[in-house]
Amino acid sequence: MRVKLPSRSSRTGWKACCVSVIRKGVLSGVLNGVDEKIWSPETDLLLAARYTRDSLEEKAENKRQLQIAMGLKVDDKAPLFAVVSRLTSQKGLDLVLEALPGLLEQGGQLALLGAGDPVLQEGFLAAAAEHPGQVGVQIGYHEAFSHRIMGGADVILVPSRFEPCGLTQLYGLKYGTLPLVRRTGGLADTVSDSSLENLADGIASGFVFEDSNAWSLLRAIRRAFVLWSRPSLWRFVQRQAMAMDFSWQVAAKSYRELYYRLK
Repeated sequence: MRVKLPSRSSRTGWKACCVSVIRKGVLSGVLNGVDEKIWSPETDLLLAARYTRDSLEEKAENKRQLQIAMGLKVDDKAPLFAVVSRLTSQKGLDLVLEALPGLLEQGGQLALLGAGDPVLQEGFLAAAAEHPGQVGVQIGYHEAFSHRIMGGADVILVPSRFEPCGLTQLYGLKYGTLPLVRRTGGLADTVSDSSLENLADGIASGFVFEDSNAWSLLRAIRRAFVLWSRPSLWRFVQRQAMAMDFSWQVAAKSYRELYYRLK
């Protein structure tokens, strides 16, 4: 189907065009792809221990090394939540800071790697100073260390207010580091909540919350703790997550099919 495009300078024309094609159902979204030559726990040389969905026990060594590196108490019983992100309100990191006391009260830990809003940076650094052994913060971004976090954490937090697609949650799925995301954009398209129905249907792959506030985030964190208290079920969801295929082969196929439809 051919769509007549407005001129570059026509703002109202572009808006009307977008509304028109949405109503006609001719818009298609293609998800991001994961470069498995770089992001794969089976071959990642940046990890202390490599693992697969059939050898998840090896992930424990990555967690131990991450806890040491971040100044956290070495405790395999404490669920380790992680953030690898720009520290901005768009990414929902103010919600994480607000929900952090509730996460820590339940016995969780937080490892954060990121930089951005000075107020958020100061807030997380203050939390690390107030809760040594439970909160570890590195301001900045280091590609190699982001791999270590993804391999060692239990949950990766992606509470974005909006997100066209996102890659962080896809890395989490690949590494068996269950994504906890807000239901928006590509996050909603790639992560299935660990509800009773989804667990029964074998499609649970993480935790999803609806509203952009700390209360809704805390409810999802609570669900993560409940699942964590059932190790065999947690491992089941990890394997489900790691079995999902968001490789570039899949993304390329989607692009190819889209182009064929446009002929």
